[in-house]
Amino acid sequence: MFFREAEGAALEALLFVAREPLNLERLAELLQMECPDVAELLAELSERYAEPASGLALLEVNGGYRLGTKPEMSSYIEALYKQPAQGLSSAALEVLAIVAYKQPVTRGEIEFLRGVQSDRAVTTLVEKGLLKEVGRKEGPGRPLLFGTTEKFLIHFGLKSLGELPPLNLAESEA
Repeated sequence: MFFREAEGAALEALLFVAREPLNLERLAELLQMECPDVAELLAELSERYAEPASGLALLEVNGGYRLGTKPEMSSYIEALYKQPAQGLSSAALEVLAIVAYKQPVTRGEIEFLRGVQSDRAVTTLVEKGLLKEVGRKEGPGRPLLFGTTEKFLIHFGLKSLGELPPLNLAESEA
């Protein structure tokens, strides 16, 4: 095995076993390599997984990297675990959209924007790991602030919140 192949295999192994996405600097540290060299290995790995014969993909999530399965493999994975995919209710999707675009946001602010009570949807999204408490707002009662999680980015296939589609409020008001 060539030295370059050994480095690539080590990179792949790290990405496979890591519980959280690993950023370029951490990968370079673990592999005892320079960042540009690790970036090159990541690009090669991404190309390899882009081939139709692979069921895996190199995912970039929140500034880090991890291995995952291609979306088109979901039916096989669902069959393995025999768990039907549980979608999110429209209320939960509304809350997620508000938090994604307005974060950090309080439960009261979410309810003001939706016009209805949102306790259950917020609780469900926190339990599913798509939302998290990110602090407390200054002011009376110091209400909890909510934000999206890395799992939210992974669930919707986003590298960062910057990939959210822009809001076009002019269309919705017309």
